Order: sequence, then C-alpha cells, then structure tokens
Amino acid sequence: MLFRFLPFLVAFVAAIAQVAPPRVVEDMAGDEVALPARVERVATIGAVPVLNGLVFAVGEGRRIVNGLPEFARKPRWGYQAVFAPHTAALPTLQNHDRTPNLEALLGAAPDAVLTMDRASADALRRAGLPALYLAWRQPEDVKAAVRLLGRVFDQPQAAERYAERFDRMLADVAARLRDVRTRPRVLYFSPKTLTQPHLVVEWWIRAAGGESVTDDGRTVESRSFTLEQLLAWNPDILIVSGHEEAETVRREPRFANLAAVRTGRILVAPSGAHTWGNRTSEQPLTVLWAAKHFHPERFGDIDVVAETQAFYHDIFGADLSAAQVREILDGGPRTTLAAR
Repeated sequence: MLFRFLPFLVAFVAAIAQVAPPRVVEDMAGDEVALPARVERVATIGAVPVLNGLVFAVGEGRRIVNGLPEFARKPRWGYQAVFAPHTAALPTLQNHDRTPNLEALLGAAPDAVLTMDRASADALRRAGLPALYLAWRQPEDVKAAVRLLGRVFDQPQAAERYAERFDRMLADVAARLRDVRTRPRVLYFSPKTLTQPHLVVEWWIRAAGGESVTDDGRTVESRSFTLEQLLAWNPDILIVSGHEEAETVRREPRFANLAAVRTGRILVAPSGAHTWGNRTSEQPLTVLWAAKHFHPERFGDIDVVAETQAFYHDIFGADLSAAQVREILDGGPRTTLAAR
C-alpha cells in the first residue's frame, strides 16, 4: 500500500521544497520589511504616478493593484493606462489627502506597498501591511529606488539595465556639452503660485546645459519667489508643466517683458508616466529633451522621438508609435485617451 502512494508523496515533498521562504528587504530608510518569496501584487500610495513609473522601470506594471488617485485622473496622466492598461478599471487605495485608505488596502491584500512618505510606511506596517519607503531627493536616488524594486520583484537585471541606460544617456549629453561656454538662464515653475516645485529640477537643468535661476544651493523641495525676483532673473527660457500654464504665461501682462516671453521660448515639459520635469523614472529623457532645446546646435542629429521610443521599449517594455511619443513630448494628452 505504501509503495502505491510513494510517487505522490515524493511529488508533494518536492513541491514543498520548491516554495521559497519569506525574505526580508531593506527599504530606503533602512527599515527591514518581510515580503513573500514572490511579490505578485503591489500597491502604490501617495505620489502614485511617480511610484508607478518606478515599477514600470523594472517591467512589473502588471503587478499594480490600484488605480490612479483623483489628482492624477486627468488627461496628462493618460499614458499610465497605456503602460499598465488594467489599472484604468481599478479603484484608488488612498484618501483625497493622499493618505492611505487602510480598509481598502487591507481588502486589496497587496504583497508589498510602496510609498514616498515615511509616516505612511510606518503606519501601514503597524497595521500589518508590508510597506516600503522610497526616498527621492537627489538624482542618484532614482537608481537606488529602481534597484530596490529590482530586489522586491526579483528583477535585478532589469534594475541594472535601467541604471546603465541612465548613466549612458547622461554621459552622452555631458560629452556633447563638455566645452559649452554659454548656458541659457532657465526657470521651471508654476506661474499661478510662483514656485519651483522640485529640487531635482536644479540637477536636470544643469545636466542639460542650462543655468537654473533658482539654483542657490537650496536643500528644501520647493522654492517660492516674488514677481520682483522673477523680473530680476529675467530667464531666457521658461518651462511649465502644462499647456494651460503656458497660455497663462503668454497672456499675463506682468510677464510680458521677460526675455523668454518676448522670444517665445516657453516650453511645456513632456508627460508620459509622469511629468518629465518632476521626479520620474523618465529623468534621463528629461535631460536629453531639455539639452536639445537649450543647445539645438549640438543636438541636431539626435532624434528625440526615436530615443524616447527606444527607452520605453527597452525599459518599460512598451511599444509606442511615433505619434504617441510626439504627444508625450508635446506635454502629454490634452483629452482622455479612453474618449478617443
């Protein structure tokens, strides 16, 4: 009788042996988080478009179990549903103030929760959810965040592919700008609030061969300024995050005498997974795009559309048409993709 069941017993023992034990991953605050052997379901909380973009960078967008929050359910973020189509039908798992909706999260039962807010990560872990904190203040942080997700999803090669692409694109731009003598004075800002929203902007403007007028050695994330200060800076180039803001700049009489307005050098930052001017895994593309605008004579042979297509194919695993990429480069969709 025993011999009759022996093959089944051997198969059962072999199956148990193949189940890897849980593991511990250290997040970017140095906190240890216990995760299952394989993360199949991941929730993103807070800065959802940014976090989703990091997940896309290791090719695991299909693992996301939440939709976009209310603030991101706008045409500008339409390509989130191109990179991860299933998320268009998913509910948000956070409140209007971007704090976690604990009841909804527990119901979603994610294997991991990603957040850029340390207090949220601590609170979620106290509730029994495996939450990891991802920090982002300096340019190198994006590579560290992607490498962390490489460990979370057991995709170290994808994470290294991203890091190598990041370094190569930045090195290629730097080589073309090595002997540049004149740098345009640039301001990336919100014309409504007169703020420069993100510290990372200082880095990518400088890396693209520009001189950011708000780069005064600050360490705070956002920088406010007065109209008088803006007029004194008199930037050569203004960059905003949407076409509505560009129209505001063009129509505002107080901005009329700025050099950028008089010469028409008002740029709208591209928007794919997220607005390229802000924190995004697409940051290498930001630098290339900006460098071509700042120094067109040095980048005349660079096809930004082709470079962008290649990045999304190789890193995100997404095949976009030239028309789709041009839409991203033009500031992102102006109408919802679903309505087309």
